[in-house]
Amino acid sequence: MAVLQKISLLKANLRSAEQALADYVLANPQHIRQLSSQELASAVGVSQATVVRFTQKLGYKGYPDFKFAITDSLHILNDEQPVKLHGDISLADSYATMANKLLAGKIEVLTNTLGANDQQTMEQFCHKLLQARRIMLTGKGASFLVAQDFCLKLRKLGMSAMAESDNHTQLADLAHYSTKDVLFVISESGETSEMVAIAQYARQQKITLLSLTGFAPNTVAKLSELNLKTVANESAARLSSILSRNAQELVIDLLFILLTQSSVKGRKMLAASNQAVADYRNKTR
Repeated sequence: MAVLQKISLLKANLRSAEQALADYVLANPQHIRQLSSQELASAVGVSQATVVRFTQKLGYKGYPDFKFAITDSLHILNDEQPVKLHGDISLADSYATMANKLLAGKIEVLTNTLGANDQQTMEQFCHKLLQARRIMLTGKGASFLVAQDFCLKLRKLGMSAMAESDNHTQLADLAHYSTKDVLFVISESGETSEMVAIAQYARQQKITLLSLTGFAPNTVAKLSELNLKTVANESAARLSSILSRNAQELVIDLLFILLTQSSVKGRKMLAASNQAVADYRNKTR
């Protein structure tokens, strides 16, 4: 993911001095290439140590790596063609404008989400799922719909999976889970009280905890053994659930395909599931 997008996403979780740095970098990215860490600190009015901590929170080893990332981001911005629409959908938008804005938003979210998840973590995630004796999937609201979708996909591969949204039922079942089992939490914020509570219980019971959350630091991600991320930073709240759901669906579809590629048994089970449905359709015609 480009460094400027990273800064925008993490800004709200930074300390006040670091937020001042974020504002300066976002407003003046082209200046950063000519500034040393001390010069940047003086320009913003913070300490040089704050600059170093800021770059490390963004995932860079230090200020030089951060400057390289800024340079790369500026090259990408300069190379882009001005075809993408920006801004929120408004009541005054025509159908064509609304449709293009929505499409542009979806493409951006999917592209950024793909870039936020590396191949190694995706493969480790799949390995945990394949080795699991049982898998419980959960989420709230739109995230639970995604959990249900992934649960059905896992069942087609012959995996023992269930989707459950009620905390009492979850706790009753998880009381019998162990390190051989997996709890998979899907939560855009990673801070929903029910999801935090169930994640904490899984850690307490030493159940393998996997999660899919938003990019910004959050409690569920910190509790998880492995965490995948979505990037859906829309200022319009009414669009947020649409775009975050698109991002979540991209990740679970990637996982489903990776699982299918990785398991001969799974491919046989999937073929049997598809055949059963096809036979039923033929009989009911």
